[in-house]
Amino acid sequence: MDRFESMETFIRVVEVGSISGAADRMGVAKSAVSRRLKDLEGHLGVELFHRTTRKMNLTDTGRTFYQQSVRILEDVLEAELATSQAHGELQGSLKIALPLSFGVMHMGPAINDFLQEHPQIEFDLDFNDREVDLIQEGFDLAIRIASLPDSSLIARRLAPIQHVLCASPGYLEKHGTPESPEDLHNHQCLAYSLLHDYKTWIFTDKNNQESKTTIIPHIKASVGEFLRDAAVNGQGIVFLPTFIVYKEIENGTLLPLLNEYIPWQIDAYAIYPQTRHLSQRVRAFVDFLVKRFEGIPYWDLRI
Repeated sequence: MDRFESMETFIRVVEVGSISGAADRMGVAKSAVSRRLKDLEGHLGVELFHRTTRKMNLTDTGRTFYQQSVRILEDVLEAELATSQAHGELQGSLKIALPLSFGVMHMGPAINDFLQEHPQIEFDLDFNDREVDLIQEGFDLAIRIASLPDSSLIARRLAPIQHVLCASPGYLEKHGTPESPEDLHNHQCLAYSLLHDYKTWIFTDKNNQESKTTIIPHIKASVGEFLRDAAVNGQGIVFLPTFIVYKEIENGTLLPLLNEYIPWQIDAYAIYPQTRHLSQRVRAFVDFLVKRFEGIPYWDLRI
C-alpha cells in the first residue's frame, strides 16, 4: 500500500463527499478508490466512515485522521516546492474559475503576461459567471466580482468595479435623455439577468442618499458584452461595469447618463481556500494580480 496515495485518496473522498466524485476528480476508476480506502482502513485497523446507501460520514476517528492527513500532505508538498523552486522556475498547474466578461477582457492579458515570467505554469481556466465551490470542484482559486459574505475562504481585493448607466446617441435622440432614476420607467432598459435582483438598479446621489429604481427589461441577458452591443445598436439603456463599456464610452458610441449620481461600486477579489500552506503557484499569481490592478483600474482612467 502506498501510504501517501491512500491518504490523498481518503482526503479527496472527504472533500468531494463520495467515492465516485473522488474518482472523477483524480481521474482513476471508482474501484481503485474503493480499494485504496479498504486497504487504508485495514492497515489502520479502524473504520474511517459511517457508510449508508446515500452518504459517507466520517467517524470521530476518521475526522481526526483527516485533519492529520491534510497537515502531513501539506508539509510534504511545501517541502517539495521549497526544494524544487529554490533551484528553478515555478511549475505545475493552476485551476481557476473566472467570470466570463472580466476573465476574457482583462484576465486573459494578465495571464499571458504572467506566463512570460513563469512559462512552466499550466492554466486550467473555467470561464463562467456561476459561483463555484472551490473545494468540492477542485479549484485552486477563483476571481469573483461581488459583495462577499463571510466564509472560510481567503479573499484578496484586486480592483474596484464601478458601474455606469449609458446609451447610444441614436437611442437618446429618439427616446430622450433621462434626467433622474425615476425617468428610467419610461425607457427601454437592458438588464444583466444573473444579478440576484436584475430589475432593481441602485443609484446614490451626491448627498449619499441611495435610491432603488425598478426597471422593466426590454432585453435581459446573461452576458455583459451582448448587452453592451445591444446598447450600441440603439436597443436601450444599459447599466454595466465600466470594464465592459469603457472603450465604447471613450469612442462615443455609448454616452454615460445621470453623471451627477455616484456609480454603484463593488470589488473584484481573488478567492482561495484557507490552508496552512498556500501553494507557491497560487501565492505568486495572486501577488502578480494585486500588483497589476493596484490603484485606479486602467479602464476607468480612459473614461
